[in-house]
Amino acid sequence: MRMKFLSFLIFSIVSVSLYAQKIELPVDTMVVTNHSVNINGKNINYTAQTGTQPVWNEAGKPVASLFYTYYKRSDIKNTENRPLVISFNGGPGSASVWMHIAYTGPRVLKIDDEGFPVQPYGLKENQFSILDVADIVYVNPVNTGYSRLIEKGDDKVDRKDFFGVQADIKYLAGWLNTFVTRKNRWLSPKYLIGESYGTTRVSGLALELQNSQWMYLNGVILVSPTEMGINREGPVEIANRLPYFTAAAWYHKKLPSALQNMDLEEVLAESEEFTINTLLPSLIKGGFTSEEKKQEIASKMAYYSGVEEKVFLQNNLEVPFRYFWKELMRESGGYTIGRLDSRYLGIDAKVAGDSPDYNAELTSWLHSFTPAINYYLQEELKFKTDIKYNMFGPVHPWDRSGDNTGENLRQAMAQNPNLDVLVQSGYYDGATTYFNAKYTMWQLDPSGKMRDRLSFKGYRSGHMMYLRSEDLKNANDDIRDFIENSLPKAGDSAKY
Repeated sequence: MRMKFLSFLIFSIVSVSLYAQKIELPVDTMVVTNHSVNINGKNINYTAQTGTQPVWNEAGKPVASLFYTYYKRSDIKNTENRPLVISFNGGPGSASVWMHIAYTGPRVLKIDDEGFPVQPYGLKENQFSILDVADIVYVNPVNTGYSRLIEKGDDKVDRKDFFGVQADIKYLAGWLNTFVTRKNRWLSPKYLIGESYGTTRVSGLALELQNSQWMYLNGVILVSPTEMGINREGPVEIANRLPYFTAAAWYHKKLPSALQNMDLEEVLAESEEFTINTLLPSLIKGGFTSEEKKQEIASKMAYYSGVEEKVFLQNNLEVPFRYFWKELMRESGGYTIGRLDSRYLGIDAKVAGDSPDYNAELTSWLHSFTPAINYYLQEELKFKTDIKYNMFGPVHPWDRSGDNTGENLRQAMAQNPNLDVLVQSGYYDGATTYFNAKYTMWQLDPSGKMRDRLSFKGYRSGHMMYLRSEDLKNANDDIRDFIENSLPKAGDSAKY
């Protein structure tokens, strides 16, 4: 009996000891695997380097470790003419997962042609990846993916050094300096690509890299861009909603037949013209707009949105996004539409109400992305860890003060004649709308002297336009063309 008790006690102590062990991510490590992918009919051999790299404080002590995945063609030894694309997602707080396994990387989600989840989960070759023309690194900021702060004992890290617009830009610029040095990519043409809040991040990084790390870029790609500190409050913000309303209504066949029978881009051009030349001037007059004019405007807004005229009148011509997502399909099955991609439908507890209960598109995306990325990193790329992969990590409160990232990008372009910008947006994105993306591009350079270095591409999808098979091809082709067109020809000087 005594021996049984002693054995049980020893087992319990060992179990508690094992249970009490803290799960820690290696601060500085790397796993290398070899692969191949067929892109546009050509076989591409590449290595995948998956690992962590430290962030150091001013005393040279590691205070965080960032997880990354770096894809490099293995048949190209001289990289001085080989572009490097540095990829960030947004949030803030989102892992660099979305563009990694659904857009530009060599492996892509198994989803249907419109981007909806299918089972069994997993990945397949991405025949449209940009790896044929550029190497790519996907970087996970602190507390996203497997990236973490390093805190041991009484050594606490000040969260303000990481979780804010300016702090984020500063530490990532230093981290990229180390990465580029370690991978011997200083001579390579370099591009930043950011999605959603990632566009705020890369716009700020463009200038920070130039001014603090003396690293100059050839291009910045803004996928579903945020406001980037460019003001649009008041009448402009209200007016800018309408073209997106038009796109979503066209998709769900809620527009009058005269519009519904037209091609989407023709309809949007008409809605944009009304927004700029008629709606905005009326909104600027506010309560001094005549009742007759207000009635006329409300009628046209109903015409271009699929929402009843009285709704616009009841809201003084200002229908909130959340109300639109609830209202558009209220009488057509009682569905809600998605925020980030309005092609998606949701079901609320009640048809009544002013806003959806949840984001229909996000739950669908997590449905397919989460199993795929966890399997892929562990089983295909052989990065083994018990750390949880944070699709969305704890980064809040986030200090949004001092967001002048649009102006930062303008300054970077002005200082660097070789820096071009591509904007990509989905027409059905209700969070960072395509028309707001156009507005951001139009306002980025008030002088107009750099307009030929700014370009816009729209797609018949949502926030992650690449989930739709047709747009996966088109959007990657647009990046490929952008890279090839923005590389200086031999002997061209960087000057005005």
